[in-house]
Amino acid sequence: MPNLYLIPTTLGETAVEKVLPAKNMEIVRSLCYFVVENTRTARRHLKKMVPEIVIDDLDFKELNEHTQVAELELLLSPLNQGFNVGILSEAGCPGVADPGADLVMLAHEKGIRVIPLVGPSSILLSLMASGLNGQNFAFIGYIPVKPAERSAAIRDIERSSSRDKQTQIFIEAP
Repeated sequence: MPNLYLIPTTLGETAVEKVLPAKNMEIVRSLCYFVVENTRTARRHLKKMVPEIVIDDLDFKELNEHTQVAELELLLSPLNQGFNVGILSEAGCPGVADPGADLVMLAHEKGIRVIPLVGPSSILLSLMASGLNGQNFAFIGYIPVKPAERSAAIRDIERSSSRDKQTQIFIEAP
């Protein structure tokens, strides 16, 4: 039975060997098919993970905010043919604040084994370093960009945090 591997990427310019276990590199070496947010940056990251990898021998399919739900089935086609596939997001963990979650859900529905690999998560690293409540927390994701919507969202986050004694974590895009 083929596997869908969720391959974490480093955050920033962190050296791969400092944050990713050697087992991740072994798995990446064994894959020919990848679903990625951006082919150019995925190629760069894979070369950083496994310098000897021959990028031109790999097959990349993009999954990003422009991918239609109807296209997801095609992204799983190598699995249907017996090949393992790896998902890479731009930074951190696939499926977390990331379009990969839709593909993972479809894989589960089709009985495909999904295997998350160990790697950095900005969410958990932020929580660990915050000194805030790590027993009860919520990940909000991205908050609105428009000022009025953003202010309203922050007020809601503050109310929830106070009412539930809950740490609220969200992502701010540069």
